[in-house]
Amino acid sequence: MKITFLGAARTVTGSCYLVEVGAKKFLVDCGMFQGSKLVKAFNEKEFLFHPGELDAVVLTHAHVDHSGLLPKLVKEGYHGPIYCTKSTKELCSILLPDSAHIQEGDAEFANRKGMRAGKKEVVPLFTVDDADRALKLFRIRDFGEEFKVVDGVTVKFKVAGHILGSSFIEMHVEEDGKTTNLIFTGDIGQPNQPIIEDPATVCGADFIITESTYGNRVHEAYDKEGELAKIVNEVVERGGNLVIPAFAVGRTQVLLYYFQKLQAEGRIPQVPIYVDSPMANKATVITMTNPEEYDEEARALYEMQGNHLVNMPNLRFTATAQESMAINTTPGPKIILSASGMADAGRILHHLKHNLWRQECGVIFAGYQAEGTLGRQIVEGAKRVKIMGETISVAATIYNMKGFSAHADKEQLLAWFSGMQTRPKCFFVTHGEVDAALTLADELGRKLGTATYVPHFGDSVEITGTQWQVHQSELVQEEPAALELSAYLKGMERNYMQQRVRIEQIVARDASKSAAIRKKMEKLRKYMDDLLQDL
Repeated sequence: MKITFLGAARTVTGSCYLVEVGAKKFLVDCGMFQGSKLVKAFNEKEFLFHPGELDAVVLTHAHVDHSGLLPKLVKEGYHGPIYCTKSTKELCSILLPDSAHIQEGDAEFANRKGMRAGKKEVVPLFTVDDADRALKLFRIRDFGEEFKVVDGVTVKFKVAGHILGSSFIEMHVEEDGKTTNLIFTGDIGQPNQPIIEDPATVCGADFIITESTYGNRVHEAYDKEGELAKIVNEVVERGGNLVIPAFAVGRTQVLLYYFQKLQAEGRIPQVPIYVDSPMANKATVITMTNPEEYDEEARALYEMQGNHLVNMPNLRFTATAQESMAINTTPGPKIILSASGMADAGRILHHLKHNLWRQECGVIFAGYQAEGTLGRQIVEGAKRVKIMGETISVAATIYNMKGFSAHADKEQLLAWFSGMQTRPKCFFVTHGEVDAALTLADELGRKLGTATYVPHFGDSVEITGTQWQVHQSELVQEEPAALELSAYLKGMERNYMQQRVRIEQIVARDASKSAAIRKKMEKLRKYMDDLLQDL
């Protein structure tokens, strides 16, 4: 068998793995690339396979960076089954058409400007019709149910605890008389997060393809409820609005759960709470109607409140654009949750435009902010940002509550893997920025004593039973100049690693030199940023 890494390779988004077993081909995930323009450009590239030749798709969960290119896949000829859990299908039924609306809107806007300038017509990446056709291919499978994907390959979904319906995949492959067991983690959730169950126990496999979003970080252990209450009270006392860019699926529902608890305990005032995202509204309905996926605490609350998980009289869901605009003209302090969670699109841009420059207001970022997003700029301390073509001063108080992430951190992933009955031959570390992926790979190798590999885009691994070999994928076609540049960059990378080891050895011998070395490294980083920023 062969696995080719066609997304989420040394980056966080675009999850996509091409699996070939004999003459059969299928995908695990088919996600959209998100973040900077450079990263998003990968969505426009042709697939490095023929969609019509695929036999199946197995989907770990509904987030767009795992499911978002399924309509494009169908548009370009795919017509096989898309296997997923029940909640994943329900969430994709709102996420994929919404993404298609954005594609169509962006193309229409570009064409209005472009046609006046005599430019070529822009065609949307995919349409709402493509999204609808993709949804017709979805096939639901229960957690724990073993099913055949193609001849020789069976799969089982296990609870990943990331968002509603999220799963990691246990895969069993029989090929040429040899057996291989694999795990694709998808995204693994934090233990003990509200509403949904914790990740199921992982027993082990011959090979594990793991995420590493927080592979170089540890979530702060602190009283999240207390911190959230403190922030709400501070902003309300100042008479300002509290704006929260919140992912429509998962984060919005968790925050509502916390607000309800804090209000019931009298720890925050009952100011209006607006959920201003049609997608979040629908995702909340889906969350409220799938109690079978709740943890014990959420299930008890659901039953106590008459089959309602969230029941607050001050909660408002806005549907129309007019209702959304009216929020910022309504007097008095309020809490506004709106998508997107990284503040790179959607109604949240309007709320930031109206509130970011006001000193009495506050903005909570309660999750990962990818490189190149507006959220990342604000979290990193930008004094001014561009929103919808207008420069806005950042005067509101910015709160970065990392503990709300739906991703397991480095220590939680290591603990999860440490509980395995058997160790894999190799971990393939994906779905993380370079530092995060390399750090987790190093920790896994040292603490579990296994081989690790951090693939580049297009790398592939050939597996025979429990034997494996990594090589550059034959599917990746590059110009000679690009191959030459790639070889040069790998040489620079090796040189950097040598210098890093040398620096670590120097500091280990004499810690007093660390400040001087740090100063030189900051100069080097600034020089590189200045030199390469206009690429």
